[in-house]
Amino acid sequence: MSRRGHGPGGVRGDLATGFDLAHALAGAEVVVHAASDPRGNPWEVDVAGTRRLVEAVDRERLRHLVHVSIVGIDRIPLNYYRAKYAAEQVLLASGLPVTLVRITQFHEFADELLETARRGPLLPVPMGWRVSPVDVDDAAAHLVGVATAEPAGGVVEFGGPEEHSVADLARSWASVRAPSARVVPTPVPGRIAAAMRDGAAIPERGERGSVTWAQYLAGGVTGGL
Repeated sequence: MSRRGHGPGGVRGDLATGFDLAHALAGAEVVVHAASDPRGNPWEVDVAGTRRLVEAVDRERLRHLVHVSIVGIDRIPLNYYRAKYAAEQVLLASGLPVTLVRITQFHEFADELLETARRGPLLPVPMGWRVSPVDVDDAAAHLVGVATAEPAGGVVEFGGPEEHSVADLARSWASVRAPSARVVPTPVPGRIAAAMRDGAAIPERGERGSVTWAQYLAGGVTGGL
């Protein structure tokens, strides 16, 4: 946790155990909750941890609690997404002044997934999946705007400026990162794949960033939180 300008270093609190949370949050008027554990136990950190956060905030001082979430968590049946959605419900039931900001995947994350998927000269990708990746700096600037505005009391969405099929995303990626690779759209069965084909990962409403996938690949834009 960080409070820039509030003495040397930062403040510490542990969502997984609740240790020092009340001390860390004492007097805070705006809290941006971006902690998550997608590769571990999101039910303990994202859900139980969010409940601990709700119990620890200074209700007399808090003006706004902003939660960073993901577009599609209510429509894509991933276990991690179910946990994120449950964490949202904890916040909506808390009585606190909240805004839940669902954001699409960052460019860097899509970049990493495509590199991981490549198998030598072949790049298999799910057929028909639709995505709208976003620049991390665009997302950070949007979060600042949300945090300094009045609470929405519900969900707002934010995504990249364009919609792509994953195959098209991969072809433009390969042209820059792996010119010898051949993109192979591959049918994927199951409910998750069906949701992705139906556009569950595309924002239904809300603002959009300005940096495109092509600009990110060209290297003219660098992101970082």
